[in-house]
Amino acid sequence: MDQDYQHRVFDYQKSADQNVAQTRHPVIVIGAGPVGLATAIDLAQQGVRTVLLDDDNTLSTGSRAICFAKRTLEIFDRLHCADPMVEKGVGWNVGRVFFKDEAVYSFDLLPETGHHRPAFINLQQYYVEGYLHDQARACPNLDIRWKNKVVGLTQLADQVELVIDTPDGQYALQADYVVAADGGRSAVRGLMGLESHGRTFKDRFLIADVKMTAAFPSERWFWFDPPFHPHQSVLLHRQPDNVWRIDFQLGWDADPEAEKLPERVIPRVQALLGNDAKFELEWVSVYTFRCMRMDHFRHGRVLFAGDAAHGVSPFGARGANSGVQDADNLVWKLRLVLNGQAPHTLLDSYASEREHAADENILNSTRSTDFITPKSAVSRLFRDAVLSLSKDYPFARKLVNSGRLSVPATYADSLLNTPDRDLFAGAMVPGAPSTDAPVLIDGQPQWFLGLTGNDFTGIFFAGELADVGRYRDAFDTLSDASIPVRTVVVLPGGTYAEALSGMSVAEDSQGLLAQRFDATPGTYYLLRPDQHVCARWRQFDVDAVQSAVLRASANN
Repeated sequence: MDQDYQHRVFDYQKSADQNVAQTRHPVIVIGAGPVGLATAIDLAQQGVRTVLLDDDNTLSTGSRAICFAKRTLEIFDRLHCADPMVEKGVGWNVGRVFFKDEAVYSFDLLPETGHHRPAFINLQQYYVEGYLHDQARACPNLDIRWKNKVVGLTQLADQVELVIDTPDGQYALQADYVVAADGGRSAVRGLMGLESHGRTFKDRFLIADVKMTAAFPSERWFWFDPPFHPHQSVLLHRQPDNVWRIDFQLGWDADPEAEKLPERVIPRVQALLGNDAKFELEWVSVYTFRCMRMDHFRHGRVLFAGDAAHGVSPFGARGANSGVQDADNLVWKLRLVLNGQAPHTLLDSYASEREHAADENILNSTRSTDFITPKSAVSRLFRDAVLSLSKDYPFARKLVNSGRLSVPATYADSLLNTPDRDLFAGAMVPGAPSTDAPVLIDGQPQWFLGLTGNDFTGIFFAGELADVGRYRDAFDTLSDASIPVRTVVVLPGGTYAEALSGMSVAEDSQGLLAQRFDATPGTYYLLRPDQHVCARWRQFDVDAVQSAVLRASANN
């Protein structure tokens, strides 16, 4: 079944909406790539009736995005579709940097144990889309419509009106909100007269997906000025099905069409692998570095996500990963607004938080591009000196930039955060995505993040069972509130927890959860539905938690 994802064709089917004058839906998502699919699945699983439109009827052609980060996998876990991706994908944590003809150093993106997912998996985009589509088909609240192209958009005070073109002609749809996840050439952006702004870098890279059997390890290998491709850079990644991604820097003067011809690609691959290497070309493309974003991701009732909102150079794997994190940020806010539990101004925080994340990605991508493709003799001299020093001096390794790899944004300045009133150490600051850790539930090993997400979640670190009894009524009050908070009780390893029937209880069997949250007995964390921290206290205070929920839902 896996092998047909790249060639799968979905049937166009006429919808009931095409037989009526107009039909209104809570949310219409435009674009069935990874971002649109993740958005639609998340909405549907959280009870929001959703229509997903795509002007095509196939999955992506070629590998395209292949590096999916730990945080993205955790989001896919929440959507119940990460397992097949991880099973199929090639997991990796280690990267290796080469300069000329020698390896200068390596790095480990996840050096500590006790995490459910690897730093990254490599998996062709059509597999990711295929697994997401399989999950989407199982959602009763989700209507997927292929060969439905948006050709008109009018925004009113209380709704968005769309004109859809299909093989059976045009029809009209209305939506409370529209999510535009229709890619870098967004038709919605064009219909609204909006633009992205940024920088185009004067360099080109060749992507060659090569099928071969090779002994290279499952690592990210990056060469600067290698003997097989002098004065340029090369990146090598392993994918499933014995497919290897190779990126060759070409320079700005390269002819994009000519460079895609087999007679130009094959010698480059042979120079890397050797003249006797046996391989087949699966997919070839040439791309130009661009770092772009829209000025604003929210335009009334239309919200932009993924490449429609922002685009970055591919080194660093920040494109698809940041797009999925857009969906993660947006969906719970849309649900609260649609359910009347939050004002529409909550959606402004989607724009501000994800615009901040896009700026971080663009900054890191720009710095990577400048290091990889120096545009002056002085810049190249500096870069090469840093690479030479990096073999023996750790300080120089911090200056090497072969693509700062994707990490999730921390919304440290978000207005949804409740500022700390107590002293804490560590990374779990308000705005940060929650870390994971191994726990025991009913004596069985599981992972902490599986207990969180979709709703506000409180984490109460108990010193002993008596601590839980003291606050049990207050926990029940939170769970019965208009915006409920489900409290997870975390007990020290070895604590007998059978008396806590009816509550979510996790045993911190290795002590890693308390360590990573800098928790002591009585500590209480409040997580948003997207698993980001929004408040924390050294001692549980039900009134403080309720106030923090109001702030995090823009109800204050």
